[in-house]
Amino acid sequence: MEAVFTVEQQGEAPVAVLRGDWTSTRLRGAERDLRREVQRRPDLVVDVSKVRRCDTAGAYAILEATRDRLAEDRIVARPETQRLLQLVRGALEQEPAPQPPVNPMADMLSRLGRGVLGVGADFWDTMAFNGHLAVAFARAIANPARVRWAPLFSLAERAGLDAIPIVAVTSFFIGAVIAFIGANMLSDFGAQVFTVELIGVAVLREFGIVITAVLLAGRSASSFAAEIGAMKMNQEIDAMRVMGVDPFEALVLPRFLALLVTIPVLTFIAMAAGLIGGIVVCWSVLDLSPIFFLKRVAENVGVRHFWIGMSKAPVMAGVVAAIGCRQGMEVGGDVESLGRRVTSAVVHAIFSIILLDAIFAMVYSELDL
Repeated sequence: MEAVFTVEQQGEAPVAVLRGDWTSTRLRGAERDLRREVQRRPDLVVDVSKVRRCDTAGAYAILEATRDRLAEDRIVARPETQRLLQLVRGALEQEPAPQPPVNPMADMLSRLGRGVLGVGADFWDTMAFNGHLAVAFARAIANPARVRWAPLFSLAERAGLDAIPIVAVTSFFIGAVIAFIGANMLSDFGAQVFTVELIGVAVLREFGIVITAVLLAGRSASSFAAEIGAMKMNQEIDAMRVMGVDPFEALVLPRFLALLVTIPVLTFIAMAAGLIGGIVVCWSVLDLSPIFFLKRVAENVGVRHFWIGMSKAPVMAGVVAAIGCRQGMEVGGDVESLGRRVTSAVVHAIFSIILLDAIFAMVYSELDL
């Protein structure tokens, strides 16, 4: 029933008799009419005793309509309604708590301290996740029957092999860009022919694996985080634990093994596509035939740089899969947490790829490789 009121003459003073439901969904402007009536008749008495239901919104509307114009004793109400009015009146009369003075230096140090603690807690959680994953991987090696082969092959196709077109096209253009840069810069020294070595070393040693890993970080790591995070939100992972199923063996390990198998294949395809892009540019710009290009790569670049690039593939695979799955396992119960963790999975994976590539470069430089 809508919130309404009528003004009746009872004795010497007029009385506004409120009826209906004075709730947030039933007010429909009745409080404005009551405010105008109170302003027009200063001697008005408000009778709330015939109101069917009244919530805090209705009590606030009544008090706002009568504030500074009617005394408390001129509002007639049932005891339970009177208590509600007193509760809302006390909240309205309460002074807001004074804000403590802000010290910029203390605030900055506090945020820095919380950040350091957050990094420490994140590092601890990461080590715990990696330890659990290592245990699951050791169990799978000891007993291959524990591996869920059907999800593994499905994930290898969906998360890895379906990325062949984008990896090949991107690597092709990366190789072409390197060839254009090498041709333009080396032509100033009359050494255009060394563009072949530049392309071979750059694509085989660095760009093949880095481009593949970065693309899978954006494609597969985010997918893993979203899939596992959605299951975490729906409490499916908790249900798996209740049934005695280890989520690491059922969810994390198949994704880890799928990328461990597919990233070396994708890296090889990326290297081949990058070299093809370099061949096309060298043939069209420098008039170096594909046969000459491949012969010079085989003689002057060799397989050493190829194996250096391929040696990074398993490490990158493990990092991308572990980060994506870990961020998915950290999802809370809301959609905002899911979006934040998916974003973190991509950012952390790309950062880790660049960092690991730099570490590999320093190690191989010390080894004179």
